Amino acid sequence: MIRRIPGSLLICLSMIFGVYGAADAAENDFYQGKTLTIIVSADAGTGYDIYARTIARHWMDHIPGKPAIIVQNMTGAGGLRAANLLYNVSAKDGLTIGLVQSTVPFEPFFGNKSATFDPLKFNWLGTPSQEVLTLIVWHTVPVRTLQDAQKRGLTLGATGGASTPAFYGRVLGALLKIPIKLIAGYKSANEVFLGMEREENDGSAATFYSTLKVNKPDWLAQKKVIPLLQYGGAPDPELPNVPFVMSLLENARDRELMEIASAPLAVGRPLVAPPGVDPDRIELLRSSLDRTFKDQAYLADCAKQLIACDTPLSGKEIDGILQHTYDAKPSVRDRLVSIYESRD
Repeated sequence: MIRRIPGSLLICLSMIFGVYGAADAAENDFYQGKTLTIIVSADAGTGYDIYARTIARHWMDHIPGKPAIIVQNMTGAGGLRAANLLYNVSAKDGLTIGLVQSTVPFEPFFGNKSATFDPLKFNWLGTPSQEVLTLIVWHTVPVRTLQDAQKRGLTLGATGGASTPAFYGRVLGALLKIPIKLIAGYKSANEVFLGMEREENDGSAATFYSTLKVNKPDWLAQKKVIPLLQYGGAPDPELPNVPFVMSLLENARDRELMEIASAPLAVGRPLVAPPGVDPDRIELLRSSLDRTFKDQAYLADCAKQLIACDTPLSGKEIDGILQHTYDAKPSVRDRLVSIYESRD
C-alpha cells in the first residue's frame, strides 16, 4: 500500500530543498558582475605571464557568472613576494588568486625563512602543464654524451648561486658524477644563452624545453645546442633520443632524491588561492579550471603561441605531489637541503 506523505512534511521538505537550492544558486551567481584577479609572480612577457593571460582569456567562459579576469604582475624574491601576499594579506573570498613559480611551494621544504606560508594549507587549483628541463651544451663544446661530460667536465651558466640552473647543476653533478663548474651571476636566462654563443660557458643545466622551442627554435633546427639529458615528471616524447635522468639512476637512494628534486617540474606553473576560501568556491574554481584545460579553443590558443598545454594537473594532484615531498625521509631531505645550500 502506498502511503501519502503528509502535507506538513511536504512543506518541510520543500523548505529544506529550497534553502539548499537557493544556496547553490547563490554560489553559482557569486562571480556574476565581479572581477577575478590573477597575480603572476613574474614579469610581463615571461612564460608564466603568457600562460596566465592565455588561461584568463578562456577560464571566464567556464566559471558560472562569467566574471571579468585581469592579470597583475608582482615580481620579487623568486615568487615569494606574491605567495606571501596571497597567504597572509589577500582576501579569502576567491576573487584573488595567483600563478606562481614552480619552486615557490617547496621553499619551506628547504628552510627558506622568507617563505611565510604553509604550502599544504594553500588551495592549489591546477596547472596547465608539467615541465621538462634539459641539460644543454653549445655545439662547439666537444661533448655529445653523458659519458663525454663525465670525462671532460662542464662549465655551466646560471643566474645566481641559488637559482634553478645552479641548484639542478649541483644535483646532476652529485648524482651523475659530472664535474660541473658554475658561473653564476648572469642577469637572465637570455644572458646565459648569449654567454653560450660567446663561448663564455658550455651551456645550462636547467633549460625548459618548452621555452627553448619558443625562444630559440633556430638553435634546435640548426643543432646549435645539444641536449644531453632531460628530467622532470616524465620524459618528453619529442626527445626520444635524449636520456631521461631517472632511467640512469640505479641507486634507490639517488632515485628518491631526484624524484623529490623534480617535484617543482611536475607542478609546472601552478595556480593557487589563499587558505580560508569557502570549500565550495574552491571546488567551483577547480572544476571550471579543469574544463578550461580541455577547451578546444584554449588548446588552439596555446598551439598558436607554441606553448605546451597538454599535460595539465588538477589541484588535488598538486596536493598529492606536495604531500609526498613534505613526507620525504629526513635523510633524503637533509641530503637535498645540503645540495641546495652548497655554493661552489
